[in-house]
Amino acid sequence: MNEDTLKGQWKQLKGNAREQWGKLTDDDLDQVEGRAEQLVGRIQERYGIARDEAQRQYDDWWRTYQTGATAAR
Repeated sequence: MNEDTLKGQWKQLKGNAREQWGKLTDDDLDQVEGRAEQLVGRIQERYGIARDEAQRQYDDWWRTYQTGATAAR
């Protein structure tokens, strides 16, 4: 994962993250500000899941985004 890419494109990715994890509020996403660890923590809190599961969901989401971004080039 490239944290700089996540931070740099966070405004575009916020909507996608909101679609993926509907329980996250706009405030949650604003506070995350593109920090992966913060996002994983918010996912864990809002969904009441283990950290490992939240990390897996994030990794899958990020991989899907990168695959789509690469294909668009």
